[in-house]
Amino acid sequence: MGKPTGFLEFTRELPSKRSVEERINDYNEFVNRFPDEKLNQQSGRCMNCGVPFCHSGCPLGNVIPEFNDAVYRKEWKEAYQILTSTNNFPEFTGRICPAPCESACVLGINQPAITIEEIEKHIIEIAFEKGFVQPKKINKRSGKKVAVVGSGPAGLAAAAQLNYAGHLVTVFERDDKPGGLLRYGIPDFKLEKWVIDRRISVMEEEGVTFKCNANVGVNVSVNDLLREYHTVVLAGGSTVPRDLPVPGRELKGVYFAMQFLKQQNKRNANIDPLAKADIESNIYSEDILATGKNVVVIGGGDTGSDCVGTSNRQKAASVTQFELLPMPPTDRTGAMPWPTYPMILKTSSSHEEGADRMWAVATKEFIADGNGNLKALKIVDLEWKFCEDGRPASFVEREGSERTLPCELALLAMGFVSPQYAGMLEQLGVDLDDRKNIKATEKDYRTNINKVFVAGDMRRGQSLVVWAISEGRECARKVDEFLSGHSILETKDQNVVVAI
Repeated sequence: MGKPTGFLEFTRELPSKRSVEERINDYNEFVNRFPDEKLNQQSGRCMNCGVPFCHSGCPLGNVIPEFNDAVYRKEWKEAYQILTSTNNFPEFTGRICPAPCESACVLGINQPAITIEEIEKHIIEIAFEKGFVQPKKINKRSGKKVAVVGSGPAGLAAAAQLNYAGHLVTVFERDDKPGGLLRYGIPDFKLEKWVIDRRISVMEEEGVTFKCNANVGVNVSVNDLLREYHTVVLAGGSTVPRDLPVPGRELKGVYFAMQFLKQQNKRNANIDPLAKADIESNIYSEDILATGKNVVVIGGGDTGSDCVGTSNRQKAASVTQFELLPMPPTDRTGAMPWPTYPMILKTSSSHEEGADRMWAVATKEFIADGNGNLKALKIVDLEWKFCEDGRPASFVEREGSERTLPCELALLAMGFVSPQYAGMLEQLGVDLDDRKNIKATEKDYRTNINKVFVAGDMRRGQSLVVWAISEGRECARKVDEFLSGHSILETKDQNVVVAI
């Protein structure tokens, strides 16, 4: 415990941000670094609880009180070793994780929780600056070859761990650069892409091979992978978006959120988003821009928030975000007691930049202008009925509330339903569960196909970046056991405090 009275002396603080007026004119990250004094104070608030619920709140089992203590003592190498013993990529989670660990923080019972996510980001950035992050030397190679399909956080974590275990790992990515949704789904103002490139460079120096523009099942043969590699890890994510099948869905001006976000990330990388046809989602058929338009984002989650921030940077005339559910409470209720993750009102940095948020609203129709272009939405308010514990149960349309709203660009950000089955998964013949995810248990991560494993959103469904990394690590351990008969890789439950 760094400072026994720290939680009494200091309250929660977050780093300052660039002003809204400044940051909406570019796509750069806008959260400033903590001064040393503030970082010391925030880490000193950690109480080193007898039962640190933050461990169970974190899917990775991060050893949070210990690295907070090391930060307070300014033992940066020790903090870095503790943090990376359970988390391969704190530079990602420190930027884009919703921090379920903070919801489980014991101090959060009656005070604002520890700023765990920010401390985590500062540990890894200071570690890079001080030269602690160096490619690990793999002393002994097994000679076993592993193919990892997908280079998002689950695939990267699986690849890193299997490489540390001595196997020869090749990562196949269908896009032109590795990173998956980290690169082309998360806006640059939340995660600048040099952060990904920096980590990929370390992994390549450690011996991981990356093959891009390699779409398994299309231009890379599934049978070749099965023949040439001792195991295959599927980590391609949940990529089929939830649609909104109402009249007018076919109009020009109605798009999935990822079509919109991916195009802007391509532009930021100086890549022409219309350079080639995309056979999966038709992303490259036309420029999707919010400039000068009334934009409606349908969906109230993180992806919808990313669309809000991107639309503001593209200088939309107006930005409105719809949510089907009623407005959540601002504080915990009896239905969401500590230390569960609370479904309370969240105001993101993108919302701070400007958006009209509408709750309990349903879209009835996309209305055309006569030339096949979207000009308005027909919407209706909803009346919700609630369970005894306060959770929404069912709804009816409010009589007389139907109306139209001007809109030239509608972005569907309602989540993802499953991985793409056509192509690789269909050719492999993997079994699916009731939700159309690949069927495999947390016990072994194995599919019904010999030597084929699965991790991340492809297995568990759409989830958080921290869950993807956890799945990749746990799957890697099972693959290592399969290849070697035992595994030198630690599980998250062992909470080791030294790096591999």
